[in-house]
Amino acid sequence: MAKFNMTPDELLNFQFGAPNVGWMEHKPVFKEGNFAYPGKADVIRDLGFPNPREWSPLDEDWKLPENWMEIVRDGMKDRLDRYRSFKLFMDICVRCGACADKCHFYIGGGDPKNMPVLRAELLRSIYRGEFTTAGKILGKWAGGRPLTMDVVKEWFFYFYQCTECRRCSLFCPYGIDTAEVTMIARELLQLLGININWMMEPVRNCNRMGNHLGIQPHAFKDIVDFLCEDIEAVTGIRINPPMNEKGHEVLFITPSGDVFADPGIYTFMGYLMLFHEIGLDYTLSTYASEGGNFGLFTSHEMMKKLNAKMYAEAERLGSKWILGGECGHMWRVINQYMSTHNGPCPPKMETPVSPITGTVFRNATETKMVHIAEFTADLVRHNKLKFDKRRNSHLNVTFHDSCNPARGMGMFEEPREVIKACCDNFFEMPAQTIREQTFCCAGGSGLNTDEIMEMRMRGGLPRGNALRHVQQKHDVNTMACVCAIDRATLIPLADYWAPGVTICGVHELVANALIMKGEQERTMDLRQNELPYLDESAEEDA
Repeated sequence: MAKFNMTPDELLNFQFGAPNVGWMEHKPVFKEGNFAYPGKADVIRDLGFPNPREWSPLDEDWKLPENWMEIVRDGMKDRLDRYRSFKLFMDICVRCGACADKCHFYIGGGDPKNMPVLRAELLRSIYRGEFTTAGKILGKWAGGRPLTMDVVKEWFFYFYQCTECRRCSLFCPYGIDTAEVTMIARELLQLLGININWMMEPVRNCNRMGNHLGIQPHAFKDIVDFLCEDIEAVTGIRINPPMNEKGHEVLFITPSGDVFADPGIYTFMGYLMLFHEIGLDYTLSTYASEGGNFGLFTSHEMMKKLNAKMYAEAERLGSKWILGGECGHMWRVINQYMSTHNGPCPPKMETPVSPITGTVFRNATETKMVHIAEFTADLVRHNKLKFDKRRNSHLNVTFHDSCNPARGMGMFEEPREVIKACCDNFFEMPAQTIREQTFCCAGGSGLNTDEIMEMRMRGGLPRGNALRHVQQKHDVNTMACVCAIDRATLIPLADYWAPGVTICGVHELVANALIMKGEQERTMDLRQNELPYLDESAEEDA
């Protein structure tokens, strides 16, 4: 694995500028640290994807099928016929440059081909050269170029430096969704067996075991039991979450990262404590034990398949609706693609209604699925929860809008309402870096892998810069978010750009402040650190 030991000052030592040759002639240079490792042959074979093999981007020969050009052309034609949006995005860009400086990878690295307009041009130029009359006749004078092996290598290099965050799309006057351009480019590469392992292995795990991490059912149950023991140690309350039980009103699904990894486990413990306190009629499932959907980064067909398993499980268990945890791409799939991919929900599922407040979540009429932040914000608005905010009084909190819940479903206020209900000290990062303009963690869409840490830290510069601003101005020491990938990727980002800031989920904050009926006197938070306010109170009493 490539070592990354550059200081922030060294990383920032680059110049924005154009290369000495035209962009079509400027080729990427592969070196350890600037590409993610390819998918392993056994992983690709298990998924039934084409051309499984061992290969490296550092090799001259990428071991492609002899007819690879025909495969790419046919694949592109098929997608131009199937997706009207794709053809539209290929035709309507006028290269106005409104998106040019909006990508975090361009801001942090200065490579012109990471300008969204130019990254899309990598694919658009082949479309013009292969599928338009002007491009076939006039070639580069009409913006077209021939399909070559160098083009394929360039696609791999740059389309796996796009996290599909869609910030650039926000500024496009024509509404071009550059993330969907990246999705199509990755699909075309998949046809040749070109992909990355950090994306494909979770897909294989989810495809056969129900979650990205490959946690088997009995292990999933054991982990939940261990977390319940920790809850008991903190609160004195024993929780026994229902598992795979039929007949419960709600099926709760969250990213497996929340069950497995620190700090997501504290968010998961927060869910369980909240559900216990309000008496929610719910069940977990060891079969639909993943809300995330890496199919979004792989192919439309795989995205559809992984999404469908959640609804199949809800139907099997007889649940009326699904409550979803703090996740990113799960919510983009649900809100943007489910209706056209999976069609109507199982007929016995119903429009979600909070059994505690009676609120009808009409925004979820079609999907039958409610985000946990919406659910908890509704409880807060109806004064159904009691908080002791002193338990979070040592935290100066800011909130990172995760790209997919923000730009993919338009959820901005609910997490903030919840945080403010359980924390006294909340500070916003600069306006141009939050809500719909939020900056990516630089590790989404399958790029949360350590072998490209330099690239991730470059892409993380805008978010890190905004975080450091509130750290210096307001002494912020905690950044909350509602995405499991963010909870993993923001830790090294914060350590690098704003050392001293801790990352957490919103429902970790909720659970720490939540006053539960019958609880013992709390002396620790969920991480089993002593609560600082108790020492301050003792000193005042003395």
